[in-house]
Amino acid sequence: MKILVIGPSWVGDMMMSQSLYRTLKARYPQAIIDVMAPAWCRPLLSRMPEVNEALSMPLGHGALQIGERRRLGHSLRERRYDRAYVLPNSFKSALVPFFASVPQRTGWRGEMRYGLLNDARVLDKQAWPLMVERYVALAYDKGVMASAKDLPQPLMWPKLQVNESEKAQACMAFNLDAERPIIGFCPGAEFGPAKRWPHYHYATLAGKLIDEGYQVVLFGSAKDKEAGSDIVAALTTAQQAHCRNLAGDTALEQAVILIAACKAVVSNDSGLMHVAAALDRPLVALYGPSSPDFTPPLSHKAKVIRLISGYHKVRKGDAAEGYHQSLIDIAPERVMTELNELLQAGTEA
Repeated sequence: MKILVIGPSWVGDMMMSQSLYRTLKARYPQAIIDVMAPAWCRPLLSRMPEVNEALSMPLGHGALQIGERRRLGHSLRERRYDRAYVLPNSFKSALVPFFASVPQRTGWRGEMRYGLLNDARVLDKQAWPLMVERYVALAYDKGVMASAKDLPQPLMWPKLQVNESEKAQACMAFNLDAERPIIGFCPGAEFGPAKRWPHYHYATLAGKLIDEGYQVVLFGSAKDKEAGSDIVAALTTAQQAHCRNLAGDTALEQAVILIAACKAVVSNDSGLMHVAAALDRPLVALYGPSSPDFTPPLSHKAKVIRLISGYHKVRKGDAAEGYHQSLIDIAPERVMTELNELLQAGTEA
């Protein structure tokens, strides 16, 4: 069986989609699974052993371009896919499998995709509360699973593969201290500071960890560079020698390998949080207005800290520097306590 998946366009969503690939591979061991996604996803897909090939989606995230999608679909016909799974809910995301003449095209109904999907599922959000459950449900025939409670347990959570040699080489390439265990910080988040734990809290935690013999490495994209710089600037001169701001200085491939080398990770609700979970790193995940009720870190080694309930559609914080008060209220001492418990559990394992 040959399967085409139209994958998501966000790091966190792409990570959670691996649960679908793992489930499909478990159900159909001989299946060949290709995933079409933006080119930047390749470093993630290449570390998912269930994926045969990562196919580049050359069209922009918001571009309809029906003609281009038709040509792209036609170019895939010779691959003779038996099934397609469309994970985004947009109309345009279902066009390529339709034009590729894939016989069975499965996905949630989304933006009125009748015809484009001939196996369209109607989503009951109460029955399928987690995004990962919605992805996994598509691996089963329509009507077989009425709700998330019907799915085989435990779910096959995302699991990226990184070997020890890669970790050692990456740490050497970035001149990290071989004598100090690494604690990774992921201080960035989409949509600005409202989803970020304040930089001064990160700095307080970093100082405590450095004083205890760790080194702290900051990860993120180029737009997180300033947030990382603020954290470093808040440290003493002596502490700064053991804190590296690599936000914007690593490709995604390098960041994945370096996160795998971390003793533990502290992260906002972000794509890199899901990467850390998939790498099975002890993880403290900090939530504010966004909710772990829909996209929690999928790891038994993760601890979520959130002081409010429900989902708050907030793009701007309600306090100084744009931070959300619910994140300001998470004290560094609380995070340190949770982190130490995870580190202790890892020592005892």
